[in-house]
Amino acid sequence: MLLIPAIDLKDGHCVRLQQGNMDASTSFGDDPAAMARRWLDAGARRLHLVDLNGAFAGKPVNEPAIKSILRAVGDNIPVQLGGGIRDLDTIERYLDDGVSYIIIGTAAVKSPGFLKDACSAFAGHIIVGLDAKDGKVATDGWSKLTGHEVIDLGKKFQDYGVEAVIYTDIGRDGMLSGINIDATVRLAQALTIPVIASGGLSDIADIQRLCAVEHEGISGVICGRSIYSGALDFAAAQARADELGA
Repeated sequence: MLLIPAIDLKDGHCVRLQQGNMDASTSFGDDPAAMARRWLDAGARRLHLVDLNGAFAGKPVNEPAIKSILRAVGDNIPVQLGGGIRDLDTIERYLDDGVSYIIIGTAAVKSPGFLKDACSAFAGHIIVGLDAKDGKVATDGWSKLTGHEVIDLGKKFQDYGVEAVIYTDIGRDGMLSGINIDATVRLAQALTIPVIASGGLSDIADIQRLCAVEHEGISGVICGRSIYSGALDFAAAQARADELGA
């Protein structure tokens, strides 16, 4: 089970939101590169970056901060990035900069043809982000709820050739209320590609519950507020996950 620290970028700062609300953000530092080095030093094997401004603007906004993170981690670990990525040129630019995986969320739902083109042009580098509330997928920085079912879209995008799905329960994100394990497992069972859990990770007990269902196809979990607030010791949690997965 891969524990993936999240660095959410808003106005060049590292923040955490509650339930995707830009007005309910907590700042955890104004040096994204230093934050990336912190998780690298703690043993992270992948980083999860989100351009929050970009997700709402529909275009990259925090590119300077993203580049500073890429310089800081170098070739040491892969970086996955989402937020405001709506065209192939942006994907190509970020991959050239050193991003390993591009996360497409809103654009995947609104423009499935774009997702299909991205999977074709950049095979092996595209992850889809499915953000949902009560099983329905949301778009535009989680501000709009669609009528699409998570599992239906997951199957469709799997056929396009995405590498993995990040499944976020919006209602739990940033709330430290626990991962929605049941919904994550249902999605993983319906797919043959890996599912990465996200939203609400609270403590080591959550990690242990996820490890118990890892065999269903859950390959990792995004770690946000829990590791910034101190509720979860990242290095100890990854060590425990490794132990349980051995």
